[in-house]
Amino acid sequence: MPRAALLSIHARVEGTEPETWADPSLVQLWGPRFSAYVVAAEDHAAFSLGRLPDDPEGRRVGEGLAARLEAFLEGRTMTYGEAGRALGVHPNRLRYAAPTGRLLIRWEGARQPTIWTVPAPVVDPVDARLELARRYLHVFGPTSAAAFAEWAGIAPARGRVAFETLSGSLTPVRTPIGEAWILAEDEPTFREPIGPVASARLLPSGDAFFLLQGADRELLVPDADRRGELWTPRVWPGAVLVDGEVAGTWRRAGADVVIHLWRRLAPAAREAVEIEASSVPLPDVRGRIRVRWDG
Repeated sequence: MPRAALLSIHARVEGTEPETWADPSLVQLWGPRFSAYVVAAEDHAAFSLGRLPDDPEGRRVGEGLAARLEAFLEGRTMTYGEAGRALGVHPNRLRYAAPTGRLLIRWEGARQPTIWTVPAPVVDPVDARLELARRYLHVFGPTSAAAFAEWAGIAPARGRVAFETLSGSLTPVRTPIGEAWILAEDEPTFREPIGPVASARLLPSGDAFFLLQGADRELLVPDADRRGELWTPRVWPGAVLVDGEVAGTWRRAGADVVIHLWRRLAPAAREAVEIEASSVPLPDVRGRIRVRWDG
C-alpha cells in the first residue's frame, strides 16, 4: 500500500518526502493478484491490461463492471464501498474491473480506497502482458515462467506463453536451485563486479527486493528457517538489509520499530540501521522512531 511504497522509494531515492507516493508520475491500481500497487504512470498498461483474462467470460465480467462504474461515477471519485453498494455488488468484486485499465485507486491504508475511472490505455493486452513479463524478469530474474504466473496471478499457461514469445530476448542461466531465465540485455549487469552498496536499508513488507515466489526465494535466503521468518503465512515483516544482504526482519507499531537480527552486527552496522530507521519519511513518526533490538 502507499506507505510501503513510500518506504520502498525512500530506500532507493534520496530526498523522498512523505507525499512522494502521490506524485503525478505515479498511479495506484489493483495490480498482480489484486493487491494495491503504486507504479509509474507509464507502466499503467502493463500492470492492468497485462493481466486481462484471455477467456471471454473473464473479460466480459471485467469490462461489464468497468462500464457500469464509468456510467455510475460520471467522472466522480468515491470510496469503493459506496460504489459497490450503489451497484449492488460486493465492493471487493470491483477489483475485477482493474485489469481493463479503466480503474484507478487511491488508498492511504487507514480508510477505504477511493476509485475512479479513466480511459483504457491504447495498448494490445498481449503486448502489455509481454511488457509485464519483461519487467518481472528485469526485477526478479533469474526466474521462471511459473514464478511469473504466480506473481502476476495469471494462469500458468499464460506465463509459459509469455516466456516462449520472449524467448529470443532471454538468456538461459544456471542457478543453485536449477535452470532459469534472465533478459539478455541484463546479462552485462549480472557479469559486472558488485559495486558499493548502502550500509543499511529497511525494506517494507512486500518490497520488490524480496517479493519472490516459490523456489526463487531460496536464491535470496538459502536457510529454510529464515525463509519462514521473512515469508510468513500472514502479513510479512519488513527486511533489514546490511551491506546489501538480508540480516533480519523488522516490524513497526507507531514510532516503535522492533528489529529481529539473524546474525550479530558490529556496532557501526547497528548504528547505521538506527540512523536509517530514524530517517523514514512517514509523516506521523518522522524523527521520532525508537528502535528495539530483538537479537
